Amino acid sequence: MATPQFDKFKKYFSRKKPSIQEIVREPTAGGIVFRKSDKGVEILLIQDAKDRWTIPKGHIEEGETAQQTARREIGEEAGLKEVDVLGWLGKIHFRYRRIDKLVLMTTQIYLVRAKGDTNAIQKEEWMNGIKWFPFHEALDVIEYEDIGKLMLLAMKRIRQENL
Repeated sequence: MATPQFDKFKKYFSRKKPSIQEIVREPTAGGIVFRKSDKGVEILLIQDAKDRWTIPKGHIEEGETAQQTARREIGEEAGLKEVDVLGWLGKIHFRYRRIDKLVLMTTQIYLVRAKGDTNAIQKEEWMNGIKWFPFHEALDVIEYEDIGKLMLLAMKRIRQENL
């Protein structure tokens, strides 16, 4: 026979996640945003609500191209309105669970040069931080390996094409 203490204890271990009922595809786009300063090439990263450093990105809205989304999201998430989208770097895939849904996210990533007053960056309320990092530091703090690989590709293009 179960004791009341056992019942209290058991509830912590018998929490079942609801089974996955639906698979949802979410197309997103973002950018590896850079600027050149006396410190060399710097990369703009945002810190999400879970303290993970990543790039500005967001959902592609109806009627928008991935490139338009990247430009809009960089404006919304970082306050940078003056940017040059210099080309497509690649796409990355994430998947995560949202209650009873499996979300398959594909993010198109562009190489983006910040222009104008690049120090006038502003984070959105939901973010924990926003900061320009020297390239190698950005590579160290980025949370997602796939984005790190595209950052290396971005740096190669910046050097080769003298951007």
